[in-house]
Amino acid sequence: MKEEDDCCCTQLIDEKGNFNVDGLQSFITNTNFNQCGLSYAVVSVMGPQSSGKSTLLNHLFHTNFTEMDAFKGRFQTTKGIWIAKCVGIEPFTIAMDLEGTDGRERGEDDTAFEKQSALFALAISDVVLINMWCHDIGREHAANKPLLKTVFQVMMRLFSPRRTTLLFVIRDKTKTPFEHLEPILRDDIQKIWDAVPKPQAHKYTPLSEFFNVEVTALSSYEDKEDKFKAEVAQLRKRFFHSISPGGLAGDRRGAVPASGFSISAQHIWKVIRENKDLDLPAHKVMVATVRCEEIADEKFSRLCSDEVWLALEKAVQQGPVRGFGEKLSSIIDAYLSQYDAEAMFFDEGVRNAKRQYLESKALDLVFPAYTTMLGHLRSKALDSFKTKLDLSLNCGKGFAASVRMWTRSSMLEFDKGSSDAAVRQASWDASRVRNKLRHDIDSHAMSVRNAKLSEIMHNFEVILLLSWRFNWLSPVDACNLYQH
Repeated sequence: MKEEDDCCCTQLIDEKGNFNVDGLQSFITNTNFNQCGLSYAVVSVMGPQSSGKSTLLNHLFHTNFTEMDAFKGRFQTTKGIWIAKCVGIEPFTIAMDLEGTDGRERGEDDTAFEKQSALFALAISDVVLINMWCHDIGREHAANKPLLKTVFQVMMRLFSPRRTTLLFVIRDKTKTPFEHLEPILRDDIQKIWDAVPKPQAHKYTPLSEFFNVEVTALSSYEDKEDKFKAEVAQLRKRFFHSISPGGLAGDRRGAVPASGFSISAQHIWKVIRENKDLDLPAHKVMVATVRCEEIADEKFSRLCSDEVWLALEKAVQQGPVRGFGEKLSSIIDAYLSQYDAEAMFFDEGVRNAKRQYLESKALDLVFPAYTTMLGHLRSKALDSFKTKLDLSLNCGKGFAASVRMWTRSSMLEFDKGSSDAAVRQASWDASRVRNKLRHDIDSHAMSVRNAKLSEIMHNFEVILLLSWRFNWLSPVDACNLYQH
């Protein structure tokens, strides 16, 4: 496979604002993105139309976004929002190419989409590249300034601070030294922030709570292509391990696990399009709720059809199963562990709640097998008591002593069996079945005692009758005669 094919370029949102759900799912599947957990980064680029955004991304990340042909004039190349996998970058990094601002195709008044897409990029990206011309620095009406003012204001209203890195990329740098350009640009950004109306909650919040500001400069791609490529190669190195401490996005906040990225992106775009209030903590809980429940339901479905569980369930219908509790506990543990592995990066409160939800459903599923097992243990212990009591009495041992001895033995047998059948994840109480066993033992002992008493009374009456009939017989002789 060619390197450019590895990037898996996909349109995420079309120029009309339609979210490509199927396309994103295909991208996630083809790149195995959902296996990344929190080990991924999203990098987007925004800036004026025809400023070389797609060219910059392609050189930085070896992607294949469509680039403008300079010989055909300046026109809108990127429509909507496109994403691609950055080739050869660790961790897994998604590049997002936004439609250019100030495009004549949309006209002066149609700025809603560019504001929405810019806000979307800031809401889901760890690093936002802001592509700007060198000659725009210091200009009051430079292309990105009105957009930044709007975005800063909306970010504070809709989102909690998440520490997005804004990397300003100065294009076509001039002979003016970079160390002179950077302070001017930083001062411009600070002025925009200071001038933006702020809600009461963020009236005194510094820019650094929302954004890390970085600045770099590149030579002209058209006039100094070799130098441009060398500078981009150096900049590319900064995106390796970008989310590690000290990296470009090393202090990011509120990242959504990869398996919840699709749900998160769809929801953020929907909220932005519908202009509803949203804050990241609430959004984070929403994504976690949806995704963790999906994981829990999938694990439960697999448990229901698990061959080991089905074999155990079938076996216990036939009779007691040695090691039943440990076998069943191990099966449940396996699925809870799988859930933990897939849900580990989601909101802790939601993650734990959905784990309990999975555990509860699993225990409800296996409880009938457990009660069947206890039923077998009760029957076995009761049969054991009956057999041993009969043997003792037939051997001439005392009734009361035999009952005490074999009652204790049978109850211990049941306790040992119920302990062996206990499921680690449950706090099920076997006392109800145990009490029933004790009641059954007492009832059987009572019936045996009554039967013995009836037999004794009957025998005594016969002996008395023989003694009376044969008055010459002593009671002892009458008893011997009766026994013969």
